Amino acid sequence: MPQLRLHNLTLGYDRHPAVHHLDGLVKDGALLAVVGPNGAGKSTLFKAIAGTLRPLAGSITRDGKGGRDIAYLPQAPDIDRSFPIGVYDMVAMGLWRSRGALGGIAEKDHHAIEAAIAAVGLTGFERRPIGTLSGGQMQRMLFARLVAQDAPLILLDEPFAAIDARTSAELLTLVQRWHREGRTVLAALHDVDLVSAIFPETLLLAREPVAWGPTREVLTVENLNKARRMCEAFDETAETCAVAAE
Repeated sequence: MPQLRLHNLTLGYDRHPAVHHLDGLVKDGALLAVVGPNGAGKSTLFKAIAGTLRPLAGSITRDGKGGRDIAYLPQAPDIDRSFPIGVYDMVAMGLWRSRGALGGIAEKDHHAIEAAIAAVGLTGFERRPIGTLSGGQMQRMLFARLVAQDAPLILLDEPFAAIDARTSAELLTLVQRWHREGRTVLAALHDVDLVSAIFPETLLLAREPVAWGPTREVLTVENLNKARRMCEAFDETAETCAVAAE
């Protein structure tokens, strides 16, 4: 059984499609890059998989127990950095799906939180207010929260944007560890060299699928140029097409 099945999926806002006619399977344990120009619909697709955006047409079917089995890192997390909360408590929020909003933290949970913080190299930062963190430290903390969630399906929307090379490399090592553990990881990325080096499978998206399969077959010059032209020609005001709405 696949982890995710996308069937004639159309996504958008106010009935104007941002992604349409997307079909495909994401198998358990996949390490899949989602690549495309700005405005290709990558973030929209991740929102739909995470369950925060309802499809205009088509469907997403998901193995497991729904949202509890997904760890999602949005491209621009809506976090008020002036809020008086420390790194430890922010990482502990990764447990809320399993413990509930009012659930207490057991002794084993403390060990899990400490291990998550250590996994991203932030040991010693537990009581540091989040407002004092650098951009790279902030992203490490958010990855630690994903570790604490311990989900089989992980969505990463531009996880390495605007952070230093060392932090990117160390967090990428964590992504590879998740893959070895058999988790399913989807990452929206711009760096095609990184994708070619690390990700065995790629979806090239330009509001609709351009290619999906082995990375070396997808990331060709011809396909990348086609994706750019498709995004440039896309009509932002178009209505949902009749075929997708059926």
